Amino acid sequence: MLLLDALRYKAWADRRTLDAVTEINAQSFPSAMAFARQQLNHMVRVEEIFRARLLATQEPHSSTNSEVVPELADLGKRLAASDEWLQSYARSASLAQLQESIRFTFTDGKPGILSREEVIFHLVNHGSYHRGAIGHALDLANASRPADTFTVFIHSAEPHRRGET
Repeated sequence: MLLLDALRYKAWADRRTLDAVTEINAQSFPSAMAFARQQLNHMVRVEEIFRARLLATQEPHSSTNSEVVPELADLGKRLAASDEWLQSYARSASLAQLQESIRFTFTDGKPGILSREEVIFHLVNHGSYHRGAIGHALDLANASRPADTFTVFIHSAEPHRRGET
């Protein structure tokens, strides 16, 4: 199922980005490190908010950013837990459940309606957007920028697909 492949890709790309961020020399490039951590913090907060919406439980955050940004190790643990939870949720949900719409209020107070599948797609896409922004910070800090496209993931996970065309 493409949705599960997309979530496996997201987890793989998140891990590669986190590993790359650890390469930033925070002494020499403090603003690049701060920006990368802020982007990771935003990503995981959005995922934690949408997990609560999928479960119809109390949202853990009233905003998608925080004044105090957690340390990189904490962000990495939370992002990995979120990736694991999303994969488990998508694997266990039926097609009918994934197509079910949920109503919620965005953190800006505006109402929203998405199917459960659309929520998951949003989180995959949202992560890609912010990993791209982090890539710019990696460039500014002279750190390695990992190739994290879906095609790189698929061919890494399934090397036989690199066969002759």
